[in-house]
Amino acid sequence: MDNIVQIDTNFIEENTSFTELISALKHGFSNNDIIVPMRHHHDFPNPEVNADSTLLLMPAWNPSKEAGVKVVTVSPENGQFNLPSIQGAYIYLDAKKGTIKALLEAKNLTAKRTAAASALASKFLSRENSKTLLMIGTGALSINLIKAHASVRPIETVYLWGRNHEKANEICKKLSNENYIVKAIETVEEKISEVDIISCATLSRTPLVLGRNLKEGQHVDLVGAYKKDMREADDDAIKKSSVYVDTFQGGLKESGDIVIPIKNGILKKEDIKADLFQLCSNTKSGRTNNSEITVFKSVGHALEDLVAAKYYYTKFINE
Repeated sequence: MDNIVQIDTNFIEENTSFTELISALKHGFSNNDIIVPMRHHHDFPNPEVNADSTLLLMPAWNPSKEAGVKVVTVSPENGQFNLPSIQGAYIYLDAKKGTIKALLEAKNLTAKRTAAASALASKFLSRENSKTLLMIGTGALSINLIKAHASVRPIETVYLWGRNHEKANEICKKLSNENYIVKAIETVEEKISEVDIISCATLSRTPLVLGRNLKEGQHVDLVGAYKKDMREADDDAIKKSSVYVDTFQGGLKESGDIVIPIKNGILKKEDIKADLFQLCSNTKSGRTNNSEITVFKSVGHALEDLVAAKYYYTKFINE
């Protein structure tokens, strides 16, 4: 146990190149080396805050090479404790010997790999000349999603909306030295019809991306709404769009953005165009024309965690 490396959030923050991480994820999704069983998803009561919390166990392994499991809790009411909703750790293993190689802080690991996966999808689904981004949500993911999307598209202006306008302004200040302008806005409606890319990462139970506000050529990145009774886009948005998911394994089962439209007959499973495995292996294509509206729904996948853990572990031991 003495040789276990501990990789904290500061190391992850200071050693992330989204270009590199996106490339690593693309390689991971383009082959069949990594085995990923269905993740464990357990809701449990949290009566003191009057809202359920969720325990997620996400294992993956590359036989005789590396393996790992992420243990994460999601507590939507953590804002009252001035804590992020996501907490957890990643156990990175030697798959040949079964020994533990590293423990990684999972909150930032999750934020980085999630943002990188959205940007990876954007490379297939958004227009190459996309210059404007609307970021809906001001949680831990927002800064990472902005940076990741800007690493794959020539973003010039970012509009940021959150329920707490002061928090949105704070994020704008943190990003003031980037090569793009970030502006906090008062309402989603004032910019949603104008931008090229919409990224939404919230814990909302009611849709924030409404189909009536979407225009031709937009790409919609849905990252929040991780439960079956949550959703960030309404039925009209789904009906108007070509729909893609990170994986069929999780995408068809875990989020209300997909589960509810399927249940209501708005969307059929066979209508979903592709997942990241198919896009990255070139067995399915992404955007087909500049007028198409595309939607990418992400629920997260243990392959992303293992790839990211290997990425940071390699950087750490090569310092």
